[in-house]
Amino acid sequence: MSDGSGNLTNGSQANQTILSRNNIYGVEKVETEEKEKKGFFAKLKVGLTKTRDNIVKGIDSVFNGYSEIDEDFYEELEEILIMGDIGVSATTQIMDRLKEQISEQHLKTPSECKQLLVEGIKDQMRVEETAYAFEERQSIVMVIGVNGVGKTTTVGKLAGKLKDNGRKVLIAAADTFRAAAGDQLAEWAKRADVPMIGGNEGADPASVVFDAVSAAKARGVDVLLIDTAGRLHNKKNLMEELRKMNRIIDREFPDAHRENLIVLDGTTGQNALQQAREFGDVTNLTGIVLTKMDGTAKGGIAVAIQSELKVPVKYIGVGETIEDLQKFNSDEFVNALFDVTPEN
Repeated sequence: MSDGSGNLTNGSQANQTILSRNNIYGVEKVETEEKEKKGFFAKLKVGLTKTRDNIVKGIDSVFNGYSEIDEDFYEELEEILIMGDIGVSATTQIMDRLKEQISEQHLKTPSECKQLLVEGIKDQMRVEETAYAFEERQSIVMVIGVNGVGKTTTVGKLAGKLKDNGRKVLIAAADTFRAAAGDQLAEWAKRADVPMIGGNEGADPASVVFDAVSAAKARGVDVLLIDTAGRLHNKKNLMEELRKMNRIIDREFPDAHRENLIVLDGTTGQNALQQAREFGDVTNLTGIVLTKMDGTAKGGIAVAIQSELKVPVKYIGVGETIEDLQKFNSDEFVNALFDVTPEN
């Protein structure tokens, strides 16, 4: 308000000060996020060096080794994509699209169509905006996968990210079969400053889920993250335990938005694809988290998994800190793979 002489009153000055501070904080947050993204892209680029050597150098040799587009060119390019862990299904779709575009645009030389190949791989991997709806809704997120892929670490990192975005988060330590899992998750919960529901070692995982769901409803939690066991006495027991957890959640909290994220180790290539198939037989997979992408020669599996299973890669990890887990971006991934800078 003005005091009549054109000067602002104390209240108005205070409001302007608050607005100014909010603007500063907003700018600082954007700058921090941009800095994190650039740092992550640099790590991803370095992390995919072995994959780049495995796939991209072969692709370059094909594009540089042929003077015209013929069946031999297509066959060799197709072979390199398949051998690079991109998989038969994804490779077939990428090649069909490439051939169609070459025909439509009447291209004659390989050098004219390399960018079409790059764009085709990006399109194969794009994630819809609705893929992250669980972050904004009252959700239960079950994180599954075999031991050693980084499930517990992923739960901790996701908890930290959601908490930083203003969400009320609760963690459930339902991996009661691995001795160190509860302690490891407790450390991540402490680091992320979010509460955790757990059980004693050897306790029934489904009972932990029941307690956690009850607590989530009572406390008005936005997102309940459930860390699950990667291996029980055998594969049959593991899968039955997952079914049991799903039944409890469906019964006790039917209105919650459901998300089932499978964590896969990017270094295992086709084994990761097989793991995803097996878990997909007992639970509805809604997303993939690819970990250990810093230093794998099998990064092409990211394309194969998404294409074969029709399940989107939603997060990708390249290190140990919370910032080293980021939402998957097909453009950034393929740019890093082909050593293309974001500016270009």
